[in-house]
Amino acid sequence: MAEIEKEEKTIAEDLVVTKYKLAGEIVNRTLKTVIDLCVADASVRDICTKSDNLLTEETNKVYKKEKDLKKGIAFPTCLSVNNCVCHFSPSKNDPDYVLKDGDVVKIDLGAHIDGFIAVAAHTVIVGASADKKVTGRKADVTLAAYWAVQAALRLLKSGNNNYAITEAVQQISESYKCKPIEGMLSHELKQFKIDGEKTIIQNPSEAQRKEHEKCTFETHEVYAIDVIVSTGEGIGREKDTKVSIYKKTDENYMLKLKTSRALLAEVKTKYGNMPFNIRSFEEETKARMGVVECMSHKMIEPFQVLYEKPSEYVAQFKHTVLLMPNGVNLVTGLPFATENFVSEHSIAQAELKELVATPLQPTKKGKGHAKKKAATAGTDAATPAPAAVETKA
Repeated sequence: MAEIEKEEKTIAEDLVVTKYKLAGEIVNRTLKTVIDLCVADASVRDICTKSDNLLTEETNKVYKKEKDLKKGIAFPTCLSVNNCVCHFSPSKNDPDYVLKDGDVVKIDLGAHIDGFIAVAAHTVIVGASADKKVTGRKADVTLAAYWAVQAALRLLKSGNNNYAITEAVQQISESYKCKPIEGMLSHELKQFKIDGEKTIIQNPSEAQRKEHEKCTFETHEVYAIDVIVSTGEGIGREKDTKVSIYKKTDENYMLKLKTSRALLAEVKTKYGNMPFNIRSFEEETKARMGVVECMSHKMIEPFQVLYEKPSEYVAQFKHTVLLMPNGVNLVTGLPFATENFVSEHSIAQAELKELVATPLQPTKKGKGHAKKKAATAGTDAATPAPAAVETKA
């Protein structure tokens, strides 16, 4: 039995760090491509399909000689627009959405190399630019989510606890007269596991607060820091949109239907425990039939498409972060032009304002470099830093 129990691989190993960074670079490049595709009259289904194809192509190019090494999509591309909170990625037979000028688009996607997962989410406003700034509630919610995630990244330190992040995200969201979506979780990432045990909850209800476990962050852990904020009451609800993203669980059951067994066999081979989109199956109708029995026995779980009230807007930012001995190492995330957003609100708490103005990355270039970074942090995060993993601060 001792041989079966494989030792957990962590970022204490250089090779594991390399794989996370490689997956992160692929995610960042794909995210940039998707952002450029988010224009008026573009089809959400087409963009998601192109993005997933790109993630597959790019991951296929690396570690070619290691035939047994698994790699590919860690989270299928979703484009959730305006009041849609998450997981909108229509399959071939489902209604599409066509982007319009002014739409608030949350892009969410992920890739993995050898089970080491890099995920990212970013919010864009269709048609916005330096000459056409975003104002009003769209600006409020996007800035709230952006600055909340910046605070979260700076509080993700070895020895800190998860509720410090919960409170900071709450306070910054409220500064912008917004609310984090209730009960959403940021998970620790492990090899082949997108939903590790340690979590950070945002805007918990009383019941969730009682149930949710407090934890302390430790060196060599990896987290997907995910912040989703709404202009409304902060509660995501299911509507009639069909689920298209699912994930295999560790439950076992002798399935009766041939279609269900065929689906599960393909999921195990192609995706393992990674989330997948039903759109990627050649025969989508058969795959949907197979999913029903698998779900009824909890062998496959759905990622529900959630919505706020129709008049509200929701924004999201997500980063994959490695807790290294010398500080955090950000492997996903793109620059964000805060100067293109105009809000009458700002962070109300002096200590949080100060926190987001501190440099995120550990500095190696002496005091002068640190001062220079501190001066630019928190004002304009639009200019990427030189290294691929230092694109945010």
